[in-house]
Amino acid sequence: MTRCRVLLFLVALLASAGCDHATKRLAREVLAESPGVSLAADTVRFELAMNPGGFLSFGAGLPAEVRSLFFIAVVPLGLLLVCVLLFRAGPLPGGSLIGLGLVAGGGLANWIDRLVHGGAVTDFVSLGLGGFRTGIFNVADVSVMAGVVVLLLASRTNDATQRAAEHR
Repeated sequence: MTRCRVLLFLVALLASAGCDHATKRLAREVLAESPGVSLAADTVRFELAMNPGGFLSFGAGLPAEVRSLFFIAVVPLGLLLVCVLLFRAGPLPGGSLIGLGLVAGGGLANWIDRLVHGGAVTDFVSLGLGGFRTGIFNVADVSVMAGVVVLLLASRTNDATQRAAEHR
């Protein structure tokens, strides 16, 4: 793999983790003593929540030992394994590298946050429209979701390119 491709992956990873770290720090400082801040007729709400679970509190109800083992050991090892396997599979297109970097950066950011804050992740934003409201999430969660979308789109583009090349 060329240095340029590794750099592309690392930039996506570090930008994702860095933005998440900065926003979580700001949220903890600004929202610590606040009941929350509502914007745009409560379409966007900022409220501080320490989440012991995963995305949208998945797994928060598990026993503490199981939750700790899963989120502090299994998830990061799984993420590392996926990254290693994808890098070893051969050259990845730029879109796939960016998507993988976003997923890895978001996962790394939440993992570090969990280590620093006693097994919980700092969440601080939710969205709502009418009677519908999302759970509270953070920038790392958005990064992971965006990375998955980028990986899926890159995969579809690569498949279409391969099929076109085979029909020539």
